[in-house]
Amino acid sequence: MGFLVVNKLTSRYDSSKGPVYAVDDVDFSLNDGESIGIAGESACGKSTLGLSIIRMLSGGKTQGNILFNDESILDMDETLFDEKFRWKKISMIFQGAMNSLDPVFTINQQFQEILKQHNFQGNSKKIISDSINSVNLDDGVLKKYPHELSGGMKQRVVIAMALLLKPKFVIADEPTTALDVLIQAQIINLLKSLKKSGMSFMLITHDLAVLSEIADKIGIMYGGQIIEFGTSEEIYKNPKHPYTQGLLKSIPTLKGNKPSYIKGIPPSLLEPPTQCRFIDRCPLVVEQCKKLPPKFKTETGYVRCWLYENK
Repeated sequence: MGFLVVNKLTSRYDSSKGPVYAVDDVDFSLNDGESIGIAGESACGKSTLGLSIIRMLSGGKTQGNILFNDESILDMDETLFDEKFRWKKISMIFQGAMNSLDPVFTINQQFQEILKQHNFQGNSKKIISDSINSVNLDDGVLKKYPHELSGGMKQRVVIAMALLLKPKFVIADEPTTALDVLIQAQIINLLKSLKKSGMSFMLITHDLAVLSEIADKIGIMYGGQIIEFGTSEEIYKNPKHPYTQGLLKSIPTLKGNKPSYIKGIPPSLLEPPTQCRFIDRCPLVVEQCKKLPPKFKTETGYVRCWLYENK
């Protein structure tokens, strides 16, 4: 049994036009200390997947099964989950650091509020200082307001907040968005150092090149589903799904190869296709693609593509 096991996870939002299946039949597992990267185009369900795991899906409904160290998260009472798991064992770095910080309170006041909400009984000054120092910031930052910090410093503060209660699993939703390249590299190096300390991550991003730096396993999302899952090495060296192949071809290289792009648009999640969800954009469509979507085991995971029926 894995450290984190997600099985047949489905999350939907109710809208005036009907249910939107933002996450549909998602499966993956991680061992203790492993990290997973979730990649795909915008609106494919990446952030909803992260919010579903930490049970912060506002206005949505989640079904399926999530086991964390053999305990069922979705079956747990909300109060118990908040007291026992949220931020203590599972935390989240939300997309957009500025939106995660209150502009009218100092950084220290916001850290203190987290400890108060979780009834922390220890030395609050020390745990806050340790958390801030762990992301390479000094204690002087605690006296400042968010507007006094640079984008990179705000992102580090948000990471420190997620690490404050020493969780074992951290969901990082686009932690390098809107940062310049040098700061992005610093944030990735920070996550890599935290991973070496034994922490597990889910890194949500559009950037497959970033995932190569930190992820042990990768899930490629499309139309609310993980359409290919495997080890980082397998995904990069031998991508199987035509969508994964298209994403990798879109990455610029130092050799100067001209990146390509995937034509067309993703399917509506109001009425997801009953057949393969990539069928309208795939250059390798065969007759079987018009049937129910497949799911075949690969060397290290699985792929939803009829091209691998007999492999």
